Amino acid sequence: MISQERLINSFCDLVQIDSPSDEEEEIAQHLTGRLSNLGFKVERDAHGNVIASEPGERPLLLSAHMDTVEPGRGIKPLIQGDRIVSEGATILGGDCKAGIAAIIEGLESVIEEGAARLPVQVVFTRGEEIGLVGATNLDYSMIRALEAVVFDGNGPVNTITGSSPSYMSFDVTVKGRGAHAGVEPEKGLSAIRIASEIIGELPQGRLDEESTFNVGLISGGTVRNAVPVEAVFGGEFRSRNTETFDLLKVQLQATLEQARQRYRDATIDEKFEVLFQMYNLDPEEAVVQMTRRIMADMALTPNIQPSGGGTDGNVMRRQGIQSVVVGMSTNAMHTVDEYVVIPDLVNTAVFCRRLITDGC
Repeated sequence: MISQERLINSFCDLVQIDSPSDEEEEIAQHLTGRLSNLGFKVERDAHGNVIASEPGERPLLLSAHMDTVEPGRGIKPLIQGDRIVSEGATILGGDCKAGIAAIIEGLESVIEEGAARLPVQVVFTRGEEIGLVGATNLDYSMIRALEAVVFDGNGPVNTITGSSPSYMSFDVTVKGRGAHAGVEPEKGLSAIRIASEIIGELPQGRLDEESTFNVGLISGGTVRNAVPVEAVFGGEFRSRNTETFDLLKVQLQATLEQARQRYRDATIDEKFEVLFQMYNLDPEEAVVQMTRRIMADMALTPNIQPSGGGTDGNVMRRQGIQSVVVGMSTNAMHTVDEYVVIPDLVNTAVFCRRLITDGC
């Protein structure tokens, strides 16, 4: 049986291990020890992802990511009624440590009882929050599973990600001409002004039900009394519509070209990178049908919803692994108001347990 007390303690222990993106070594070592104690052969690939395996044909892959966003250092979890929250100055870290805790508890409860179950592989990735880099660099030659359940969705476990967008990051560098701001400003060409004009001409926020656009980074200049020579800004756009996705790139490129024509003495360079690509969940996939059946048996109504975010499931599906992303009991992710609902966390662990017992 799932132990609620052990699950809560495990989750609270996990969130107190600092693991912002690119600083996951301590939690990776912790999880390596826990999975080894459960009898798994635990390895690290060249990128530092944790891969736990055991004998058996067609194992089911259970996955979550180890990193968290900032502010995520010195987290102090508090239990308030049926919720777990942070002390208020940090995130809670439920994204994605609620998923990790549910996987560990599901496995632990089954193994300690010796219940019949499916063979399992477990993958805990690095760097999910900075562009799914752990899953992208995962050594797939070490993965035998053809089906995966990724615990990384917002809300209760019966929230299933039905579709996810493609994601394009962009960085723009503007170089103008410097001058003394008080003595001869007319000789200068402000890179900050040019960058701000470009940003003002770009779309922002939610564009439609499937698409968003955001400029989230900007820097420039060196001192107050000099016309700034350089400014850099970065952003992203996402869409679940391929045509819209392509058009947004064309629109951004056109806006940059218009700025080049207005400011011929300036240099404007851009860099684009697709960090993940869209998918639409196929309800006929075996792992989707199994997920829905188990949820129904738990008296949970599967709630298939489109998402504006990406997960390791986007990458795994491109690698031929049928993947379904489920909720993990976390709410208000990426904010200091983040919280985990304890009954939902228990349901997530129960669901994980039943994934590996009901299918055997």
